[in-house]
Amino acid sequence: MTQPILSYQDIKVRFATEFGEIDAVKGVSFDLHPGEVVAVVGESGSGKSVTSSTAMGLLADNAAVEGTVLLDGKDVTAMSASQLRKLRGNDISMVFQEPMTALNPVLKVSTQMVEVLEIHGKAYGTDALRRSIELLEQVGIPDPEKRIHEYPHQFSGGQRQRIVIAMAIACGPKVIIADEPTTALDVTVQAEILDLLRRLKDELNTGIVLITHNMGVVADMADRVVVMFHGEVVEHGTAEEILTRPQHPYTQRLLDAMPHLGEHAVEVREQEIPAAIEPEYALQGKDLALAYRFRGKSIRVVEGVNFGVQPGEILGLVGESGSGKSTVAKAVLGLLEVEEGELLVRGQDLPQLPRKQRKALRREIGVVFQDPAASLDPRFPIGDIITEPMVIHKVGTAQERIRRAEELLEAVKLPTSVINRYPHELSGGQRQRISIARALSLSPSILIADEPTSALDVSVQARVLEMFAELQEQFSFACLFVTHDLAVVDQLADQILVMQNGRVVEQGTKDQILRAPREDYTRRLLAAAPVPNPVTQAERRAARLRLLADQGRLPG
Repeated sequence: MTQPILSYQDIKVRFATEFGEIDAVKGVSFDLHPGEVVAVVGESGSGKSVTSSTAMGLLADNAAVEGTVLLDGKDVTAMSASQLRKLRGNDISMVFQEPMTALNPVLKVSTQMVEVLEIHGKAYGTDALRRSIELLEQVGIPDPEKRIHEYPHQFSGGQRQRIVIAMAIACGPKVIIADEPTTALDVTVQAEILDLLRRLKDELNTGIVLITHNMGVVADMADRVVVMFHGEVVEHGTAEEILTRPQHPYTQRLLDAMPHLGEHAVEVREQEIPAAIEPEYALQGKDLALAYRFRGKSIRVVEGVNFGVQPGEILGLVGESGSGKSTVAKAVLGLLEVEEGELLVRGQDLPQLPRKQRKALRREIGVVFQDPAASLDPRFPIGDIITEPMVIHKVGTAQERIRRAEELLEAVKLPTSVINRYPHELSGGQRQRISIARALSLSPSILIADEPTSALDVSVQARVLEMFAELQEQFSFACLFVTHDLAVVDQLADQILVMQNGRVVEQGTKDQILRAPREDYTRRLLAAAPVPNPVTQAERRAARLRLLADQGRLPG
């Protein structure tokens, strides 16, 4: 093995706060070699992002660092601000989780990429522009000569992440720190970004520190794994050792919490009611066409969608970003007009009802959004947040509402003592439980869940999904569950509807869609979902590339 390109030696990081000192990292040590991927895994608050930030000198002013970080033999912790500026981009660069926070929305991509090269003295003017176009081509942006002059919002999420990666490799760094680089991406786009990072690592012999909580991504990318818990390294070894023979109880818990695609086989039950009898649907869409209005023009984004959800049933709505799945959910919530077709809530066509009846019928629909921090009002205590729907619909007295809030807190497994606390005082998983409690406050017959666990750590996600299944059994609501995580759908859903470009590609029972897909698009979605086993994942990656080749979809 070559000399390490990056070495953490007994790193400790403390933050001085008004409540005293907080030990965020407690003596972390590990090495990274050229052309190697080391995955640093753990949940929120484990110290993995703080550890990685020490290598770039990006910690806040109230941080005190002990120990040594050696980058190509140079001690980063002893460098001045000007030395660190020269280091960043040249020797070490970073790929952030959300590309839109890393790109300036008011500057063209050409301006931002040329700036990187000029600041570091790599190229200037037309030479810098030419080099930027080459970089975009290298990371797989189509028609780079034209597209480089566009703004970030004109690219898809996956393309934006490719641009961030192009900027990260512009100066030929020895180390790339990838901080959750695929968390915000669809499963197929995630697979493409991981393929790209793997190829660039081999071509440039760059070392990659991969920060993630997704064990499937670890299995797909990592050579070695560092597991962190409460600021300490609790386990360290090869990807195969950690993922197939974990020794520490925390690592075992992380792996047990991962939903595994294909584990939840369903018994196919015989239909008890005669086929001639029309099933009773809580929610039904018939030839739905949905459109956004912009400057007087109608832009149709969903066409010819048919579905039905019976009481006590979960319909998983899956597809990539832009497929129309969240648009369908918005229409059910009344946030988008139905241009054609019928949207039936308990047999009544919601868009055609008079306003008063429509408002009354909306009491039947609860909603859980993706990001609990954004969907809970930070000014309200938890009790007011849960009872607000009851206040709006004039349900019960003040005392009855508080009693109902306490019942719901118990149902979502939170102590009733949180009723007077505020959202910022709770963890992400607890906030999402509050969102679910609020959604159930009016005892809805229908629940819309739009990516309700994608912002959560894997173990928190597991607890929320388990609780969600229990609540669904208890309250027997019909549920429209929007997600791009096929393993989550496998765990929860009864029926699945696959969408692409605003149309239904395939629909059927969970077993039909996940075990015997008929359509090429569904097969690509399933092939792109990583599993937390390096050997199995290597086989799945090879099978995915064969599938793409057979379908003529391999990148040029």
